Amino acid sequence: MNRRKKINQLLKAHAKKASAKLAPKNRNTYICKADRLKLAAEASQQAEPTTADSASPAQP
Repeated sequence: MNRRKKINQLLKAHAKKASAKLAPKNRNTYICKADRLKLAAEASQQAEPTTADSASPAQP
C-alpha cells in the first residue's frame, strides 16, 4: 500500500507541474528595483521640461 501511495503521489506531482507549465501566465513580468528607478527618473525628466517650457514664455 505504501509503495503504491508513493508512486501515485509522484505521478500526481509530475502531472500538476506539467499542467502548471501549460497554463497561461496572468502575472506581469518582474521588473528589478534598479530598472524601476530608471523608469521613474526618465518619467520625471520628461515631465520637468514640459512644465519649464510653459513657464518660460510667461516670465518676459
